[in-house]
Amino acid sequence: MRSSRTWLSRASIIAAVGISAAVPLQAAAAHDYVVPLANMAFGSIPSGLKVGDTITWVNKDSVPHTVTARDHSFDLRVGPGQSSQLKLTKAGAYQIYCILHAPMRASFTVGN
Repeated sequence: MRSSRTWLSRASIIAAVGISAAVPLQAAAAHDYVVPLANMAFGSIPSGLKVGDTITWVNKDSVPHTVTARDHSFDLRVGPGQSSQLKLTKAGAYQIYCILHAPMRASFTVGN
């Protein structure tokens, strides 16, 4: 009888290990970042951006701005006192500018 319990315990442990090994690893949680558009400039864009993250661009100026990608992959219009969100869906390096204000330029990189 004792050997039956030992075998059952070992079988339970093996089954438990097998079940836990089959559970997929969860992907890292996406992050939300806020970047101000103020004093006719893009605020500090965080490093370490990943696909799935979101950037909320907040216009603190009294004039409209755009957040436009040089590669034409996005073009956000952000009115005075308003905000607009950009969900990062593709890894790569992005050059951005405001089509209304030539000196407003920035860049950021998105990783996997």
